[in-house]
Amino acid sequence: MSTEFIKRIISSIILLPLTFFIIIKGSFLFILFILICLLISIYEWNKITKNKRYKIFGFIFLFFSFLSIYNLRLNSGDNYSFFLLIITVCISTDIGGYIFGKLFKGPKLIKYSPNKTYAGLIGAFVFSIISMIIFSFKFELIELSGKLLIFILIISLISQLGDIFISYFKRLSNIKDTGKIIPGHGGLLDRIDGMIFVFPFSNIIVLTNFFNV
Repeated sequence: MSTEFIKRIISSIILLPLTFFIIIKGSFLFILFILICLLISIYEWNKITKNKRYKIFGFIFLFFSFLSIYNLRLNSGDNYSFFLLIITVCISTDIGGYIFGKLFKGPKLIKYSPNKTYAGLIGAFVFSIISMIIFSFKFELIELSGKLLIFILIISLISQLGDIFISYFKRLSNIKDTGKIIPGHGGLLDRIDGMIFVFPFSNIIVLTNFFNV
């Protein structure tokens, strides 16, 4: 087991419970948390895009994405289960892709993200479905349904596409990670690259009352 993998596990064990606690507590602590994450993300995006003209669009999108996160949590009220489900699916997607990719290897998915494989793609979907099933038993407000399954698969796909999208810009800048803030993971954008695309979509789902949450 490599040192980087051990760092990755330790970082996750520390950060995930802390993040869930902040989400559940909400209010000022949550606002401060997403503001800090927004500033770090802007800094990392600025670093990987350097003097490119299109970087301004990334700033605008990041602001819109984090505004969606705030709005989604605000609209969730005391029913934070749907909010946590979205984060859990994104994390499960990442874990499933990583595990299946390492175990089964196989053909590469896309050249912009050399670590992505078709096996990882399947693993990401499998783990996202497993997380959905576990969540439906843990939180009674989340009911298993065909509509929910479709939603989970869509956000899992968006999460993976977001990962590939950020990987593309990292490749253009010839860098491996967006930063070094999270041991074993790299930068903050390396960890939330899928989520920043998932939350705007999920916010629309909530605003349209698609799941009555």
